[in-house]
Amino acid sequence: MGKLNSSLILRSVVNAGRNLYIFQSSFSSSVSPFATHIDALDKKPMSGTGKGKKKDRFDSVGNALIVFNKMIGKHPKPSIMEFTKLLAAIVRMKHYAIVVSLCSRMELLGLSHNVYSLSILINCFCQLGQVDFGYSVLGKMLKLGVEPDIVTFSTLINGLCKQSKISQAVSLFDEVMGKGYQPDLIVYSTVLNGLCKIGSTDKAVRFLRMMEGRGFKPNVVAYNTVIDCLCKHGLIKESLDLFSELKVKGIIPDTVVYSCLIHGMCNSGQQMEATRLLKEMVDKNILPDIFTYNILIDAHCKEGMIFEAVDMVDRLRKQGIEPDVFTYTALIDAHCKQGMVSKAEDIVDTMKKVGITPDVVIYTALINGHCLQNKLDKARGVLQLMIEKGFAPDIFSYNTMINGYCKAKRFDEAIELFQEISRKGPIPDKVTYNTLMQSMFQLGRVSTTCEFLKKMLASGQVHGIVTCSIFLDGLCKTGKLQEALELFQEMRNNGFELDIVSYNIMIDGLCKARHIDAAKELFHELSFNGLKPNIYTYTIMIDALSKERLPDEACQLFRSMGDNDCLPNSYCYNRMIQGFLRNSYALKATPLLAEMVVKGFSADICTATLTVDLILGSDESILMTV
Repeated sequence: MGKLNSSLILRSVVNAGRNLYIFQSSFSSSVSPFATHIDALDKKPMSGTGKGKKKDRFDSVGNALIVFNKMIGKHPKPSIMEFTKLLAAIVRMKHYAIVVSLCSRMELLGLSHNVYSLSILINCFCQLGQVDFGYSVLGKMLKLGVEPDIVTFSTLINGLCKQSKISQAVSLFDEVMGKGYQPDLIVYSTVLNGLCKIGSTDKAVRFLRMMEGRGFKPNVVAYNTVIDCLCKHGLIKESLDLFSELKVKGIIPDTVVYSCLIHGMCNSGQQMEATRLLKEMVDKNILPDIFTYNILIDAHCKEGMIFEAVDMVDRLRKQGIEPDVFTYTALIDAHCKQGMVSKAEDIVDTMKKVGITPDVVIYTALINGHCLQNKLDKARGVLQLMIEKGFAPDIFSYNTMINGYCKAKRFDEAIELFQEISRKGPIPDKVTYNTLMQSMFQLGRVSTTCEFLKKMLASGQVHGIVTCSIFLDGLCKTGKLQEALELFQEMRNNGFELDIVSYNIMIDGLCKARHIDAAKELFHELSFNGLKPNIYTYTIMIDALSKERLPDEACQLFRSMGDNDCLPNSYCYNRMIQGFLRNSYALKATPLLAEMVVKGFSADICTATLTVDLILGSDESILMTV
């Protein structure tokens, strides 16, 4: 075996100082390459541990420590292999820190470590999340002339992957492979899992190919891992290609791989294809489980396909599979969002009859359903019932109720509930504050909102730009433009990373107040702050310039949209054409109208009315109406 190069030695010595269902069938973090050493040690007898039971098994770590103390008191002391078997037994009991301490005591007693004991120590550091100390031990091995074996490196690779240091794990794997070491299937699968964990889809597929090229035939678990990763990143075609490859190679697909594909298809809106895949499963005698059905039921519910979801529940029952809490939750939430709260309550009753207790999520769905129907008293009753049943409502439950009060303009009750949770409930979050602020502005309570913002600032609940943008928008829409400008400037001075939404709010506010020059100045400032105007920014400016009887400027801005990779949409075309027509630029409006049609857009009612008025020779004053 070739010696490791100096780069690994240097890195090891330097280091001395200093992430559903797929995983249920993947290699568990408890399945470590290090187990190879343990199994090997089990085959060797251990002396001096008593009679009548397996020699290296202990009832507790205390018994193991008693044996250790007896061993270090012997003259001559037992061999390092005897100590190593004892350390391995303690590792099986997961007392990793104790092993580290015992290894230190062994060194102080002058006992020389071997590759087995030092690999055990590396494993313990990795299990403790201190992989850098594991590298330290590797460095010690190299300096002492103890040749690491593949299990030593496999343990480090596994430790790096567990700490999400995937690039380092891959680098170590490549270096070890380059020196002639031959990792086993567990090590390959560990690295493959790591690559998928960080979403490196291309590298994961290449690694799968490399496994095969080096004689390790990927099994269904390896394919499941990569297919799941591809599906999670929306690469459905690629995952289906790999699925076809799996079948061609004679590997029998299991429930896991079908569930991954069904989940991926549902996430990409391909419910019909997902249902077809479910049928294929059943036809091939690969029986779907509750998890598979829940994926499809949840997808149908989210798309508002409630009857299809209910039909699927009936289907799974016919197969002897009982719905679980996730099935019922999806159905209840969907019925509530569709305004069928009474049906949702019937489902809750069904749950109770089969012994499934409704949880906070289900009670919150019912609260939301009653709020959507403007039955606020019933919603509050559900909230109270939740508390009486011993469930502590979370902030999402309270936010749902507060939002219901605000939309129904029952603001005083929203504030009352807010004060209640502030005293004894969960900590209000940015959604709580933002919902209340928006409601205050809609009711014209500007001064109250200002005081509320101060409380938010004092409690540390201003969560960045979103909250401030709501406040800016409220000030502009209530005619408090000067206050909005002052807040905007203060945000800039305090280092807020202003986004295009904040600028759009201010540009729109300035335009509506007919401060067109200030709006143009702010528009041109965007590029200096690394921002690009979006379709809404352009539409605001084009509409404002047209209303200020500056159609040529508006047209110039319209034609420059492509420079910022922002192509006009239907709304933008309509606003530009309306600007031309209102400014009696009929000759410019006509070709732009034709261009809009060629682009596949249609004239809205306002554009159509202005065009017809022009054709009929309507009074010019109509065309000039702002």
